[in-house]
Amino acid sequence: MGKKSKRNSGPRPGSNRAELMERRRLERAEQPETAARPLQGLAAECDLVALREFVPSATATLTVADTVAAERPLVVSTVLPGAVAALVREQGPDDAGLGMVAMQVQAYSGDLGADLAASVLWAAGASVGETLTAAGPTAQTPPVTEVLAADRPLEITVHNDFNWWIPEGVQPAPEVQAAVDRANEVMLPTALLQGEGIESAWWVDAGDKAHLRWVRPEDEDELMSALARVHAAGGLTLGDDSRFAGSFRTHGLLVPVFDLDPERHPDEWIPATAEFGRRLQDALAVTTPLTPEERRSRDGIRGRQITLR
Repeated sequence: MGKKSKRNSGPRPGSNRAELMERRRLERAEQPETAARPLQGLAAECDLVALREFVPSATATLTVADTVAAERPLVVSTVLPGAVAALVREQGPDDAGLGMVAMQVQAYSGDLGADLAASVLWAAGASVGETLTAAGPTAQTPPVTEVLAADRPLEITVHNDFNWWIPEGVQPAPEVQAAVDRANEVMLPTALLQGEGIESAWWVDAGDKAHLRWVRPEDEDELMSALARVHAAGGLTLGDDSRFAGSFRTHGLLVPVFDLDPERHPDEWIPATAEFGRRLQDALAVTTPLTPEERRSRDGIRGRQITLR
């Protein structure tokens, strides 16, 4: 006669394990649901995701939709002092100030698009000198595609430091200057590659190696199949001194990543990146089923994929 199973349907009521599981359940319930692709519909989707996830210091002017009344110019940035959601900076004694919103914030909801929309609307109408700690979107917050001009791409300025946190001509308080200095010390050199067919491809020097992170707008399954076709044909590379490292998924987009020789200047990678982009576009145009070799390539690429959020 076999031994009686000791397994049951759950922990004993009132036990420490039962309390731990209940606490974890409540913690999961409190976490916000994440929108699948919160910035879809914006021409700037890929760049905004990059500013949110891995670009250290950059800014770009925002264009709001015709239905939004903006009292001042608006700028989106990677991060603002204190990791706040937005602030309105004085730009001179007679103007309406400059509204600044951030992608990298301390407090956020489960919908990046709603957060951005709420921050932009606040920055468009708040008083000079005010700061918004958290975006706090509500059910009445309009979609981000109705707040920003959806067809306008970003013209991004990449900064080598965080000195832009301090307005020109302003003598910062010692603690503010110290915060800027600390941020400057840990910032990784970053560049936005620009060339024919290259959009939202970012180079970063991580010290022992450099990386190329290319935020792609395509449907994930279609892009994964195209990467598999390119890999099976021996084209998943940027040439000598490069290696395909894998990919990560964030905010509904897939980001292929290559390890690069850090001794080479970012611009030296532009021709190879453009060539890889052409191979990828050709593969995206193929509609026939994957071959067995291509399916194996796809499985290998998926095995090196992670999800940030």
